[in-house]
Amino acid sequence: MATSYKELLHDITTFILDVDGVLTDGRMLISESGELLRTMNARDGYAMKTALNNGFNVCIITGGRNEGVKSRLVGLGVTDVFLNASDKMVQMHEYVAKHNLKPENIVYMGDDMPDVPALEFAGVGCCPQDAIPEVKAVSQYISHKNGGDSCVRDIIEQVMKVQGKWNVQDGKSVKST
Repeated sequence: MATSYKELLHDITTFILDVDGVLTDGRMLISESGELLRTMNARDGYAMKTALNNGFNVCIITGGRNEGVKSRLVGLGVTDVFLNASDKMVQMHEYVAKHNLKPENIVYMGDDMPDVPALEFAGVGCCPQDAIPEVKAVSQYISHKNGGDSCVRDIIEQVMKVQGKWNVQDGKSVKST
């Protein structure tokens, strides 16, 4: 059994993420026309793009239906974006089978009750600092960052550093233990 969650990061090939409360702060602006608006952190976007460029898989599974969210993620290079997921494990199992993954290859980050089964399934379940207590209870790692405040960058950077794949500006890899 691993003594630290960091020992589990060596086998990670895939990041599966929720949107609301993870990539966003969970709040929604509602325009006069009824359109729901969210903000995402550019640091999370950079980390996802960097992970993809280094051979990692990134998948989004969200209960939300916003095509603008999908457009943003596809623009970063994320090709597997599941919207309107009422039972996230359906899409999780579909994705895992399609990519021939094992749970120990997966980091899942979520923040609320619909994420609990996926957090328990993944090799490394993690959450933002402001996740609900039930999610924190089943997570191997709780980020020091809130949802929408680069918590995704936090876990992606940790995985890539442990694997020697996080590149600094001069092109050299940075590895941490």
